[in-house]
Amino acid sequence: MCLAVPGKVLDIEERDGTRMATVDFGGVVKDVCLEYLPDLQVGEYAIVHVGFALQLLDEQSAKQTLDLFANLGLLQEEFGDPWEAAAGTGGSPWPEGAGSAEGTEAPQEAKQ
Repeated sequence: MCLAVPGKVLDIEERDGTRMATVDFGGVVKDVCLEYLPDLQVGEYAIVHVGFALQLLDEQSAKQTLDLFANLGLLQEEFGDPWEAAAGTGGSPWPEGAGSAEGTEAPQEAKQ
């Protein structure tokens, strides 16, 4: 599943001509592209999908959504470590012969 998740902008910088932010998703911190929301500021919340901030969101709505996602286990599902999850089940995070969701191939040591 791939959710659009609200996050709080912690800092903003330009990287190689692209406006980027460090965003906190209820304790999980990721880099996010801000090109679709050029006026977004530090301290504001935005809905983020596949690494792009898509829409400004008020703080109360963002926190309610993050709490709901956390209670449903969706934050772990969305941001959890696939290798950690696989270790718990004794398997690989990807079907045999398949790459990850990002389209990269699983490391060789994971395939053996």
